[in-house]
Amino acid sequence: MMLPTHALAGMVLAVPLVATAPELTPIGLIAGLLGGVVPDLDLYTGHRKTLHFPVYYSLVAAVGTVTALAVPTTLTVAAALFFLAAALHCVTDVFGSGLELRPWEGKSERAVYDHYRETWIRPRRAVRYDGSPIDLLLSIALATPLLVVFEGGLRILVLGALAVGFVYTVLRRALADVAATVVSLLPASVLPYVPPRYLDEPPSDRSV
Repeated sequence: MMLPTHALAGMVLAVPLVATAPELTPIGLIAGLLGGVVPDLDLYTGHRKTLHFPVYYSLVAAVGTVTALAVPTTLTVAAALFFLAAALHCVTDVFGSGLELRPWEGKSERAVYDHYRETWIRPRRAVRYDGSPIDLLLSIALATPLLVVFEGGLRILVLGALAVGFVYTVLRRALADVAATVVSLLPASVLPYVPPRYLDEPPSDRSV
């Protein structure tokens, strides 16, 4: 799924705080946003492996959630929502496409790396690829409660995320062609530093 979808999903996790602990809502929203975004900081350095931990994030999130419910402080709530959002990001990536330049072709069997089992989890492709129309619809669905509950600067942030998602959806397939063209123009000395998916290299890890 595309980054705006993950970011909005992380923020939605904080919506219950409006009714249960309104004073913790701002920090919860920030933590959820960061948790939804941080895993994709590995985009060019071992994407969906370096910062993606579907099992470990989930375990930490479970412990963090119990702790936050028992002792609801700024720190415990922020930690719980950060790891919940990060875990949600990694788990939902499994239901997306494989790790490849043109994921709509369905050639890659690598969705997210499972560090616990030391293997790649295969993509389920419920969302055919990041930036697909269904992905955009998910972003809209996730943005709706945020737009209903919040206002002001947050509403602008949500609308901005939707705008980015819309533009990305429109340009998604063209961007793959642009990336392939750019890579083809790079000198051979640079290619070892280019992520494998841009070179259409076959996966080398087994998947489950």
